[in-house]
Formats: sequence, structure tokens, C-alpha cells
Amino acid sequence: MSARARYVAGVLGRLLVEETRRSRRGGGDTGEEGQERARTVREALQSLGPFYIKVGQMLSTRPDFVPPAMIEEFEKLHDQVTPVPFHMFEPVLVEAFGARWPRLFREIDTSTPLGAASLAQVYRAVLADGTPAAVKIQRPGVETVMTQDMAVLRRAARMIARAAPRFTTVIDLPAMLGVLFDAMEGESDFRKEAANMGMARRLTEEHKHLTVPLVLLDPTRRVLVQSLAPGTSIRDADPETFTADERAGIGRDLMAFMFRGFFLDRYFHADPHPGNIFVAPGHPAHLIDWGMAGRVEANVSRSLVLALLNVAANDGTGLAKTWTEMGHPTPWADLPGFRTDMAALVPKVTSASLEELNFGVTLTAVLTHATRRGIQSSPVIALLGKSFANLEGSIRHLCPELSITEVFGENLRTIMFGLAQETLSEQQAARTALELMIAAPGSLQQAREILRNLANHDPTPRPAANGAASGRGRPSTHTHHTRPALILAAAIIWSSRRR
Repeated sequence: MSARARYVAGVLGRLLVEETRRSRRGGGDTGEEGQERARTVREALQSLGPFYIKVGQMLSTRPDFVPPAMIEEFEKLHDQVTPVPFHMFEPVLVEAFGARWPRLFREIDTSTPLGAASLAQVYRAVLADGTPAAVKIQRPGVETVMTQDMAVLRRAARMIARAAPRFTTVIDLPAMLGVLFDAMEGESDFRKEAANMGMARRLTEEHKHLTVPLVLLDPTRRVLVQSLAPGTSIRDADPETFTADERAGIGRDLMAFMFRGFFLDRYFHADPHPGNIFVAPGHPAHLIDWGMAGRVEANVSRSLVLALLNVAANDGTGLAKTWTEMGHPTPWADLPGFRTDMAALVPKVTSASLEELNFGVTLTAVLTHATRRGIQSSPVIALLGKSFANLEGSIRHLCPELSITEVFGENLRTIMFGLAQETLSEQQAARTALELMIAAPGSLQQAREILRNLANHDPTPRPAANGAASGRGRPSTHTHHTRPALILAAAIIWSSRRR
């Protein structure tokens, strides 16, 4: 066992001993003892470093299996540590740029970092050509620690899965960790973070009030030099110094960017807390720190669009149906009970402003009801919930009167048009047709017949000769249901080829 694994085991072991003692005393999750327990767990996670902090942050969006006192404490988790002297980071700069690295900079403020976290420190600098910059340097040895922590957490998740199979049937901890680890790739390799920034910067080009810092020098694995974001954290900004149009514009552009990231680009900033959004009057907001970026599977993102449409339409029953289809009901799932839960929840959300409601928390409330009713939700939902909640908290500082469902409605046309283009693409149509051909006996011959008829301007499907579809002179039930989809797919392929 490595020294890091022994340290983690020691911290978690002490927590386990304390939990055992508390259970024997009959301590609960509420009152002063519950708060003390939550604070102890939060401090332990914070002491263990970045991965455990991120796990705690994700757990803060899962009230389905974390008590309220624990959620309140986990929301306080910040990856802020005491800065260490610059001389500890200088070898990293030498490794990245060589012994002549100082020539790249006209000046660099090594006395006080702009930010200090367990993964890296950031310094204010001016490049040789006079460009203001922020220099992000990875802490020595942190990559090894992250690799070891990932292995420990994976083993722990497998142990929980074996010990509590019924729990894992509803909450897939290994899958949740997989989503988290994938999202954090840019935290350990700054070249990936730079790639995230480049993609995000392109996606923000259409937004007047939002942008992403520019990567100024070729990134290395452990050093990233980027343009300096003007202003201050959105948490510390004075709303009175912004015009009403600026405040609303920043809030709307942040929401629009995230909505399109969730539903069209399927790529989003997974940690948009207030410290990662810088604002200044007269400037677009800067969305910084792209070490943690999430990705969403196409089917999940489409289902989430439908879920939000149901919320906007005040349709709790529709939301319950969409969420159930997006997840996996267990054999003991209570679907009627879940529909009742959503029918009571949705009216509280529709048209609410950020002052009145936290939509990210509402998303996790749906998770809570789903889990209690025996419905497993997609593992990426926890990351989405964290992102939603962080974004809302950020915007609330500057523009609390903004309505999330209203902004979603404003962007719905763009989202639906993009989804339609995707669905009608030749590649997607070919894939759909192929899946149907594999699923339905005789479908290949039907598709050929449809294409031949379309070429002759006759889209009417013809019955198979001698009752081949079912063996009794009638098409089978399966073929009956797949034929309309085959016709649509074939028509799309045919029209694309004609163009």
C-alpha cells in the first residue's frame, strides 16, 4: 500500500470509528450533533484533496442519500489552500520552458498568487510583448496523488457495490465516479484544459456578454498561460456598477451558453461557481478554469430537453414519464408514486425566478424522488445538477430576478432547430435505418423497396409477396410498427443523395 493510500485509509478509518461511536450513542443527523458530524466529514474531505472535494461537491447535489446537514456542509467545500512559496513551482516552469523561462515574461508577481488550490497556483504576469497574463502552475507531485486517489475511490465504489447491491441498483456509484473522473481530465493535464478553453471560446463567439480567456503560449502538461480576465469574481461584484442591460445580458448569456452546452453541444463547464466567473462593467463576463468539463450522451440530453419542456409547460406527469424513460426503473419501482411526486413539484418551479427558486436544487429534488421510488437516474445527472446549482448561485449575485424557464423558452427555438438538424442528418438517418433493419426481420428488403419506390416518386409501401413478412399473408406486428420509421429514414437518405 502506498503512503498516500495509507494516509487516505487513516483519515477515513478515523471517520468510521467516530461514526461507530456516534451510532452507539444513538446520535442522529439533526441538531447540533448532526451539524458537528457533517462538519467533521467536510473537513476530512477537504484535507484529502481535490478528488474528495469534488466528490463532496457532487454529493451536495444528491439529497436522495445525503442528509440535509451534510449537504449544507458539503456546499461549503472549496478547493482553497494556504499558498506555498513560488520557489517550489519554479522547477515546473524550467521543465516546461527550459532554464530561460524568465525571458518569456516582462514581469511575474511571485509574492502573492492570484489563486491557490490543492492542484495548482495561479500568478499574475506580463508577457515579454506586454500582454497581461495569468500563469497556472501545477503543484509538484499532484498527478501521482490524483492517480492513487482514483484507484482508491474505484476500489471503494466496487466494495460498496458488492456489499449493498440493492443500493447500487438505484445509485450506480462506479458510474458516477467514472463521469467525475472523465470530467476532471483537464485538472491533471493542462493541455486538455487548453483544448477545453479553445472549444468553449468558439462556442461563446455568438454571445455578446460572455467569453473565455485566450491561451497565450503553447500549453504544457503542467503549465498554462492565458489572458488575464478583467474585473473580479461575480460574487464580489457590485451590481450597482453595471447597467440593467449588462446585468441581464450577462445572466442570459451564461444561461443560454449552458443550456446549449447541455442540449446541443453536449459539452459544458462542470464547475461554474462564482469564483470561476469574472465580471467588470463594460466587459463581457469571463468563464475561467476549464479543468473540469462535462459531456452528455445524446439520448440523455434529448430527454433532458423534453424534461425541461414539461417543467415549462407545468406538466408533472410528462416529466415523470420522461425521467423514468431516461433512467432505469428497478423491479420494485413505484411509478404511480413518482408521478404524484412530480405533479406536486412542477407547479412550484414553472416561471419562478432565481430569487424564488433554485432550479439546480429542483433538479436534485427530482433525483431524490426518483431514487426513493426505485428509479435509477443517469450518472451524469449529478454532474449536471452540480453545474446547474453553481451557475444559478453565480448569476443570483448579479441578476436574481432572471427566470430560468423564461431564458430556456427564449433559447428553445435554437435548441429544437439544432436537434432537428441532427436528427435529419444523413449519418443519423442511416444509423436509425440500420438499427431497424437489424431489429426487424425482412426490414432490409423493405428498405430497398421503399428506396426504389421513392426513386420512382411512389412512396406507397407494398406488402411482401406470399406473406413473407409473417408467414400468414399479413405483416407481423414488429414490421407494422417499424415500417413508418423505415420510410422516414429511407426518405431522408434519398433526399440527401438527391441534394
